[in-house]
Amino acid sequence: MEFDLIIKGGEVVDPGSGLLGRMDVGIQGGVIAAVDRALPTEGVGATLDATGQIVTPGLFDLHTHVYWGATYWGIEPDPIAARTGVTTWLDAGTVGSYSFPGFRRYAVEQSEARVLAFLNVSSIGLIAPTYELNNLDHCDLGLARRIVDANRDVVLGIKARIDANTTRGVGLEPMRLARKLADQVGLPMMVHIAKAPPLLEDIFTLLRPGDILTHCFTGQDNRILEPDGRLKDFVRRAWDGGVVMDVGHGTGSFSYEVAERMLANGMPPDVISTDAHQLSIQGPMFDMPTTLSKFLNLGMSLPDAIERATARPARAVRRPDLATLKPGAPADVAVFALEEGTCTFHDVFMRARSGRVRLVNRATIRAGKPMVALPAQPLAPWAELPEHQRVK
Repeated sequence: MEFDLIIKGGEVVDPGSGLLGRMDVGIQGGVIAAVDRALPTEGVGATLDATGQIVTPGLFDLHTHVYWGATYWGIEPDPIAARTGVTTWLDAGTVGSYSFPGFRRYAVEQSEARVLAFLNVSSIGLIAPTYELNNLDHCDLGLARRIVDANRDVVLGIKARIDANTTRGVGLEPMRLARKLADQVGLPMMVHIAKAPPLLEDIFTLLRPGDILTHCFTGQDNRILEPDGRLKDFVRRAWDGGVVMDVGHGTGSFSYEVAERMLANGMPPDVISTDAHQLSIQGPMFDMPTTLSKFLNLGMSLPDAIERATARPARAVRRPDLATLKPGAPADVAVFALEEGTCTFHDVFMRARSGRVRLVNRATIRAGKPMVALPAQPLAPWAELPEHQRVK
């Protein structure tokens, strides 16, 4: 068998596909051609030596914001993808019906990284920091259905941010409309939680199996834990029933207090995602390897962490063909080093935790070709971290 590229001698970690151990990964024509103990190197176009390093599927970030220049939160994926191993970026509601055509042309089609999306139930999306749902006239379900039906290769779900700022004065009605839209188009709904109102218990009445609760480890009002630290009963019932729990770290949605309690009780999240945007990439989230490192230092195994950033998010949006090293899959691959040494991480409240390992990306391969590091676009003039998160 001939290969365009062989990644040699790395420790393959792809638990979603049952591929674990020291193996070579052979790539031909932009797809994974073979994964085996010792692939022949005769006639190979190029070889990447991964000895002593970790080889995973290209990571799948289930919660990002990647419409740079046209929205408050959006960043460009490629400069970050090349240095983090994230080859699939799912934009979580940055765009609504009015902005989707531009998003498709300038973000989806212009990015080397794969860009997919959840369509915001608000037709204006996240042009501003918040308030997109406090005017129900923006929730044009008929238009949204037409956008979804014309773009099902990109649109994999419906997004609604349900918190005190976004829904100011209209309560749960935007979520009811998002529920109706998701059911009409046959796609899952992703719901963001933060500050109440609406109350978390009311939000959960509208979640269905396969829906995604993002910011599941928030430390804000609508946290999933009771004051005594127990998981709320209605959350447990929904989780057991098939609701997907997603981290969505961001600048306001990852609490060490909640994460530590949940992991200690044997309840890790289903998906680890970043909520990468103009603010969070400045810290304390920074990027996916940093976010995964936080969970490694909380005691999660490397295979469990990688599965939550590859196979599990792919399955959550019904794309099991992605984020896998199975032969025949798109050749999206990441190579990492697991560096040892004292390091410090922070949650969104700037609570510090020390660690001993850090995941560091060494190479990112998209569709069989190594991604080249590119300069990032400058931060937007409004992209200032909250005062408590700024490094003095």
